[in-house]
Amino acid sequence: MSKFDNKVVVVTGGTSGIGLATAKAFAAQGAAVFVTGRRQEALDAAVKAIGGNVTGVRGDMANLADIDRLYDAVQQAHAQIDVLFANAGGGELLPLGAITEDHYQRTFDTNVKGVLFTVQKALPMLRDGASIVLTASTTASAGTENFSVYSATKAAVRNFARNWILDLKDRRIRVNAVSPGLTETAGLNHLFGGGADAEATKEYLIGSVPAGRIGQPEEVAHAVLFLASEDASFINGIELFVDGGMNQI
Repeated sequence: MSKFDNKVVVVTGGTSGIGLATAKAFAAQGAAVFVTGRRQEALDAAVKAIGGNVTGVRGDMANLADIDRLYDAVQQAHAQIDVLFANAGGGELLPLGAITEDHYQRTFDTNVKGVLFTVQKALPMLRDGASIVLTASTTASAGTENFSVYSATKAAVRNFARNWILDLKDRRIRVNAVSPGLTETAGLNHLFGGGADAEATKEYLIGSVPAGRIGQPEEVAHAVLFLASEDASFINGIELFVDGGMNQI
């Protein structure tokens, strides 16, 4: 019997990168998985790639109406949610002095507002003893040039975990954060300008990773599944770095 047999799992931002890898891992472990994405074409491709018992729900988690539609879809098929992986997010490089109101608003809406209301609106369906995992980032723990707004949003996400374990203690709902470092995703390549520019940037940054390489989305997914499982039953409110040791030096 797999660890997530008969469990209901929601993964936001599940059409690529870490979200997609994690949704695949949950589905392979027997879970009924709901994934979200903003683009229907990407969502359809993700559902096909994930396989198993998976449902795709198109939506932008910065839009509260889309969050409601997500949980309406879950409720039509299931009575409760066992695991919520609030993963949807994103950002772009912009130095202090060039930051615009639009950049600030868009980043905070996606990474902070979206996570907050994704979790809050799930509460009526989360079973007592459920697990919530949030996607934070190593950038929230160390200075990152040109990335201050994104880093601030991820610091907020990490602190959501610290505070929500107190709000949810009577229901025994655990909340933890996973903080990926450099991870081989389409989002990272886009952030670094794509193509040869992205490859050159990654090669340069590998020198700061004690493990000597960039991580893979599946490695982050393993960490998420651990935090969501009963193997982590006494782990609550932590930030688990999956970064090859980069933030430990």
